[in-house]
Formats: sequence, C-alpha cells, structure tokens
Amino acid sequence: MAVLESNLDTRSETYQQNRSEMIDKLSMLDDLYEEAARGGGEEAMERLHSRNKMAIRDRIGWVLDRDSPFLEISPLAAWRSAYEVGSGFVVGIGVIEGVECVILGHDPSVRAGAFNQFNSKKLMRGLEICRENRLPYVQFVESAGADLRGQGGGGDPEAAIRREGGHFAESGRLFYEITELSKMRIPTISVVFGASTAGGAYQPGMSDYNIFVKNQAMVSLGGPPLVKMATGEDADPEALGGADMHTAISGLGDYLAENEMDGIRLCREVVAHLNWRKQGPGPSLPADEPLYDADELLGIVSEDLTKPFEMREIIARIVDGSQFEEFKPRYGPTLVTGWASIHGYPLGILGNNGALMSESSEKASQFIQLTNQIDVPLLFLHNITGYIVGTDFEQGGITKNGSKMINAVTNSTVPHISVIVGASYGAGNYGMSGRAFGTRFTFIWPTAKIAVMGPKQMAGVMTIIGRRAAQRRGIEFDEEANAKRAETAEYWAEERSKGLFATSRVSDDGMIDPRDTRSIIAFALSACHNKEVNGTKEFGTWRM
Repeated sequence: MAVLESNLDTRSETYQQNRSEMIDKLSMLDDLYEEAARGGGEEAMERLHSRNKMAIRDRIGWVLDRDSPFLEISPLAAWRSAYEVGSGFVVGIGVIEGVECVILGHDPSVRAGAFNQFNSKKLMRGLEICRENRLPYVQFVESAGADLRGQGGGGDPEAAIRREGGHFAESGRLFYEITELSKMRIPTISVVFGASTAGGAYQPGMSDYNIFVKNQAMVSLGGPPLVKMATGEDADPEALGGADMHTAISGLGDYLAENEMDGIRLCREVVAHLNWRKQGPGPSLPADEPLYDADELLGIVSEDLTKPFEMREIIARIVDGSQFEEFKPRYGPTLVTGWASIHGYPLGILGNNGALMSESSEKASQFIQLTNQIDVPLLFLHNITGYIVGTDFEQGGITKNGSKMINAVTNSTVPHISVIVGASYGAGNYGMSGRAFGTRFTFIWPTAKIAVMGPKQMAGVMTIIGRRAAQRRGIEFDEEANAKRAETAEYWAEERSKGLFATSRVSDDGMIDPRDTRSIIAFALSACHNKEVNGTKEFGTWRM
C-alpha cells in the first residue's frame, strides 16, 4: 500500500499560528474537564468522603482493569447552562475483566444524582451505544430520581415542573431501553451505592444483576417523605428499601456488598462470569505507528475555516504506517476516498478537500458500496461547507448525485465513525454521516463548527429574503434595522455553530485533542467489533 507523502511546513507562519490557537483551545478544554471532575464542588465532595463514599470517577477508576483507558462520552454536557459542567452523570466505555462495557455513573455530589435534560441525553446515548455495538451495561446508581427543583435549584415550582416535563418521556425511556438490552442478550449490571428513589429505583429494578452496598443502598419507588405524604406511614428507611431488606426479603438485590470496594469487586466478578465474546473480527493488519508525528496535527487546521487545508495531512498522521490506498484520486478530487487501517483494523476513509460536487458525490456512493461488499467500517473526516449550489451545478445533477451519496450513507450497515475536524454544514453533514444518520461514534476537534449553514451566509440569506418581502408588500426596506438584525443573527449563529456549544448539548460524543484522534478511533473500532461487522449488499432505489 502506498505511503502518504507529507508536504506540511511546520516552520511556516500559518502552521505556527494554527498551532498556537489550538493550544489555547486545548488549555481551555483542560480547565473545563477539571471543572467537570470536581462535580458538585469541594464542599459536596467533602460531605461524600465524610460518609465513607467515593467520588464517581474514583468508583469507575477502581472497577476498570489496571492501566486500561476510559473513553468518556459527552464530558462537557451542560456547559453554559445553569447546571454543572458534565451535568452530574459520567458515561463512557471502559474495560472490566477484559470486557469492553458501557459504564454510567450518577454523581451524588451533583444534586443527589438527579436526572435533568442534559444527563438524560447522556444516559440515553450510553444505552444507544450498548445496543448498537453490543456492549454490556454497568451502572453505578445513586439517584434522587427526577430533578424537580428547576435549573437554578429553586425558583418557580411550576416552571420547574414544566421543564421536568420536557425530558420526562426521554428519561422514562430508560426503563424500556434497559429491558430491551436484556432481551437482546446484552447483560445489564447495577451497583447501588446510595439512596435511589423513583426513576433511580427502576434502574436496578430493570437490571439482570444487582449489587447493593450495605448500610448505604436504599432503593424504593418513594422515599420516606413521599410515603408519608401518600399513605401517612412513618416508614423506616432500612425496612422500606435498605440493602439488607432487598437481599434477604424482597429479592431485588442479588449480592450484598460490605462496602463500596467490595461492591466494585463483586461487579468485576459478575462481568468475569458473563462468558463474553466479541462477534466481530479482531485487528488483521500490522498496527504500525504513522510515519509522522501526531503532535503536528495541532497546526493543520486554522481557526478561520475559510482557509483550506489538505485532508491527506491528517490521514497521514492517524493511519497505520501512514499507508493509504487512494480510490479514484483523479475523479471528484474534492473528496478523498481510500483504504487504510488504524491499530490493525481495516477501514475505508472519506475526507473533504472542498465542497461536494456531482463527481465527488458519485465517487462517495460507489466507495461506500464497495466497503459494504467487503464488510469494512467507514471513517468520515469532516470539513464540509455543503453540496455545491448554483444553476450550472443543478443542471449538472448535484441534487441527484448528492442524493445518491445520502442514499448510500443511509443504507450502509458497516460501522460509521465521524470526526469533525473543521466545518460540517447543512446537507454536507448528512452526506458525511452526521449524528442523524446512525453513526456509531461522532467526535469533534476544538476547531469544529456545526450548523445548517455558515453564519455569514445565514445573515446574508435573511437580508435577501427580507428585502424581497418588503418589495412584495410595496414598503421601504429598513437597511439600518436590517444591518443590526443581520449582525445579531450572525453573532448568535457563529456562537451556536461552535463545536463547544454543540458538544455541550450532547450532539456528539465529545470534543477531543487532535493528538488523541488515532487512539480514540481505534477504541471506537474495537467497541464496534463486539458486534458482527456486516455490510449491506442491497441499496435503495437510485435516481440514475
């Protein structure tokens, strides 16, 4: 297989500026990750420790195999909201007794591990990853159920209930999802570390295996205050839902742990006896390191995404041995397609080198079909403003050929992994297998922007439409007022298109350091191979 030749000038002013901007972004990310790890803050953490309880990330760290990685999903959820960064849940993929598992943990230092609209999305995403990739599900439960206090922890109770209603159906879906995993023969394991009421009680209620920590776990549909209000009974917490009661009387608990570390030990033992086997093939090619330094990825993409860059430079720094067999290199050159491997896993790669034209869209359609013929996963590297527009391009069939590409993406059944390194606008996001298209994993770089269209284009389109509307009504178009509206619209479109805003709303699986791209893709590929990798040999109707 041919080795990619790099033409990146790491001494150039452009490279150095890009690198400096990226390092600043990564420094800010590190601060946000640290903020998420602090949970509810120093006082809340001290309160946990005074009760001989561990922080959620410590619990997860102890259950994982020694020196094994943990791929956290949406760690920056709820940024720039009234909730804490991370939203009180930790979700990710880790290795327990050699088995890749999705792990969900309630952070009891954040609003008693209660559900809100952000962490409900994270929870549902974790269950989706289990289902799509056939991964066992482990949940560390300590939850007060739904958060009825509102975004600020107080305020108008009626407004809080309305907000709660907005995500009630989504969080309630977890009962169905956990049960469905069991039906699909995907094991579900709960370790209950503390009080878990209402929706929190149903998490172990729907699980295959339940481990309750003695003198800490308390599981009941309603806690003592609710029981008092509903029935008048002054219920004793231990008799109502304690670990001893559930493991000896109700039968909800399967294992009684003496303390938190014993609960973690029992969790590892349960995973060890699952007799879990991956159904997909393992790595089949040499996992040679790329010829070029991953650190150089920091200076390739500019903060100004109107400045082009060569996608092959990124490919050369993430694939095994920097080897890449390019498919149709002379046809449709605005899309790079070809074969490579990452950590020994074969895959097909599609990367944007410009707008999607008719030719590049047709090439993508053919390439996607070929990867499905041989059961090879696909990696999409996004830097796309969209499909090309204009009279000549429409007459040349861009809508028809762009639809072919979207058809191919939709019908493809091999695993898709997307990494948004630059822009991902409009239908270009769909053609490059954006989150809406069942992509197994989606990660973004700090330079990423995701939107219906570019902010300047959006403001300009609004101006044109407004001017035409004024002409139809026979009134004078207020240029000054429009300029202010356009400026405001462009600002908010710009802010909301930034990758950090998108990742905080759980629209992807996390913002990553570009230098970690190769390792994270390899981890995702390994997770995908817990399930059989079968490409479809049948596609939908093609508009030829």
